[in-house]
Amino acid sequence: MTEDFSDFMNSNLGGWNTAMGLRFTKVTVDECIGEITIGDQHRQPYGIVHGGVHTGIIEAACSTGAAMVALARKQSVVGLENSTSFIAAARSGTIRVTAVPVTRGRRTQVWEAKVTDEAGKTLATGRVRLICLDNGSEVAGQTVG
Repeated sequence: MTEDFSDFMNSNLGGWNTAMGLRFTKVTVDECIGEITIGDQHRQPYGIVHGGVHTGIIEAACSTGAAMVALARKQSVVGLENSTSFIAAARSGTIRVTAVPVTRGRRTQVWEAKVTDEAGKTLATGRVRLICLDNGSEVAGQTVG
């Protein structure tokens, strides 16, 4: 069985994840699942969940899963590309993102994710490509690792 790091991740969210109310229910090297309960901060002017929320939770789940893989290699990951397709709208309730790896290479990883509503209806799908950085690499003027 693969170790679940969701408790650790939830106690160290910070930034965007905290602002959006994202909480992880499962974080392993094979799958990352998170949830958001929709509030006013998630809606665009028409009252539906903003596309940026879908894109953001796809990025967060894929990056978190990839980070668990990279951590074992003494690496960090940062996103290179995020492609999100919007399938259906939601206005309320809890939405769930589930991310799984497509490839977990030494230099890059690709993860794909699906966002669903409480009934399991697909709201969005996406794919994130990430670069794996060795400790000591620089990102935006700071050293990682």
